[in-house]
Amino acid sequence: MIKSGRGGGNTRTGLVFEGKTDLTTFLNSKTGYKVEKDKVHFEGELVARVFKKHSFYSVFLKELGINWENCISRRLFPDDCIFVLTNNTLFIIECKFQQVEGSVDEKLQTCDFKKKQYQKLLSKANIDVEYIYLLSGWFAKPAYKDVLDYIHSVNCHYYFEYIPLTKLGLPIPQDEVND
Repeated sequence: MIKSGRGGGNTRTGLVFEGKTDLTTFLNSKTGYKVEKDKVHFEGELVARVFKKHSFYSVFLKELGINWENCISRRLFPDDCIFVLTNNTLFIIECKFQQVEGSVDEKLQTCDFKKKQYQKLLSKANIDVEYIYLLSGWFAKPAYKDVLDYIHSVNCHYYFEYIPLTKLGLPIPQDEVND
């Protein structure tokens, strides 16, 4: 049932789920990466920018000259997002951690709407949008098969426990390539 990723060796080169994953902390822990403010450098070269919640609007959209109120009726606040320069793509990363049944179940069904809202926001800047769930193992249960199939059917993505750096278009540190 795990369609977009597995554990094992790939977890060293991906964003590992830790309950509340922080993209900046993860990238700073990788050889060659350095994140200062919202700028992500790999071996000294600017490769991406990261934003959380409000800074997506107050920094990123402001720099692009985009007034969200002219595009959508209500703001969405991403857990994490990363704008990767080389592929001109903004990856919205929503972390969903669950240990018992609850409201998160239904939130997984909103990815299509949210992705389209982000696409409306960034269409004038010609920036592509990808929407990714980073899920805890709870969601690998058979009871989630239909919703996970739905996520893929609307061109959104999910990963259990980690997201490969290559999915984001980010370089893999040399010391992790052969591991």
